[in-house]
Amino acid sequence: MSKLRQEAERLDAADPLREFRDQFHLPLHNGQPQIYLVGNSLGLQPKLTAEYVQNELEAWRRLGVRGHFEGEFPWMPYHEFLTETMARLVGAENDEVVMMNSLTTNLHLMMASFYRPTPERYKILMESHSFPSDYQAVESQIKFHGYDPTESMVFVSPEHDDAPIAHAAIEETIEKHHQELGLILLPGVQYYTGQVFDIAAIAKLAKKYSIPVGFDLAHAAGNIPMKLHEWGADFAVWCSYKYLNSGPGSVGRCFVHRDHARQVDKVRLAGWWGHDKDTRFQMKNEFRAIPTAEGWQLSNPPILSLAAIRASLDVFQKAGGMEPLVQKSKRLTGFFSDCLETILGDNVEIITPESRGCQLSLKINTHGLAGKEVHQCLIDAGVETDWREPNVIRAAPVPLYNSFHEVYQFVEKLNQLCQ
Repeated sequence: MSKLRQEAERLDAADPLREFRDQFHLPLHNGQPQIYLVGNSLGLQPKLTAEYVQNELEAWRRLGVRGHFEGEFPWMPYHEFLTETMARLVGAENDEVVMMNSLTTNLHLMMASFYRPTPERYKILMESHSFPSDYQAVESQIKFHGYDPTESMVFVSPEHDDAPIAHAAIEETIEKHHQELGLILLPGVQYYTGQVFDIAAIAKLAKKYSIPVGFDLAHAAGNIPMKLHEWGADFAVWCSYKYLNSGPGSVGRCFVHRDHARQVDKVRLAGWWGHDKDTRFQMKNEFRAIPTAEGWQLSNPPILSLAAIRASLDVFQKAGGMEPLVQKSKRLTGFFSDCLETILGDNVEIITPESRGCQLSLKINTHGLAGKEVHQCLIDAGVETDWREPNVIRAAPVPLYNSFHEVYQFVEKLNQLCQ
């Protein structure tokens, strides 16, 4: 038995979170659990999910419309049952977080409030390899306001393809364009390389120049520790189906800093679910915003999706929140990196920097075999990873359900392909 395999077994035996793997449904390959390393794309289903969703189906069957107000978890305030745990996961106050819509819908709602271009300040700063939906949302907002995207989008770039973006480059770009910027929008974790951005430092610099700043946390929420309230981000948006394990297309989340959430007259695209709860059902044609992040809600949320989110958040709560997960994640990715370097050597390049969460992005030297073919061969061998054009395999061992032995097995299978 190799030393690395022995080390994997030792680490698994000592893992205080090892029991949580049994709280998830693991996809099978030839009757055995698949090596599932794509929690950065779609998290696995907690076993609690079916129970929680079935409970709401049963409430609907028994109570009909009265389910909005009766039962253990009435639907009218259902999203409020999720707020406290979700706020803790991202370092926010309870009144700064709300579950609603999808990530991109929430991004548009936030830009409606925070991107208020003027002839002097109309540009938006992004990273050059941003996720396409963010780019498209920003481009469309710029056009909506009558500006030219080719002149209104400012990009910060790495020194070369696949490299992380130096924080100094972000600072220099903000300093250079601060008189023109109407918004800064950056990720918490870069989806392609897995790089973690310094949210606190970026928010501090944005405040220095009075530039609104928001973050896409799709690959950060449930992955890295955050203190959104303390760091002073103006807003953030994220989905719930990656590291937060709430099901495909599940309801997104939104953070609005208390300084803004309490401004009930702040410009926004409004819907009646964001209206004052005490007078909402008086059905008057007026809008009085709830003085929390809830004031950006549009409509009553889909309860079955919220039930799946509640199941996932209960698992996070039982695990002790983000701190123990982050500790295991660091051990997992550290062991992962050691295995790759020891077993594969020059046949692999890890493009993810040390500032990272669960994900390692890999460029594989396959001696003529196309990278996408390697990805398919891994699937055929019972390993689920993620392919991103043009030449990167993303693998994300998630601390709630992945083991050290799985990481070792993945590297061994990858090594066989490289031979």
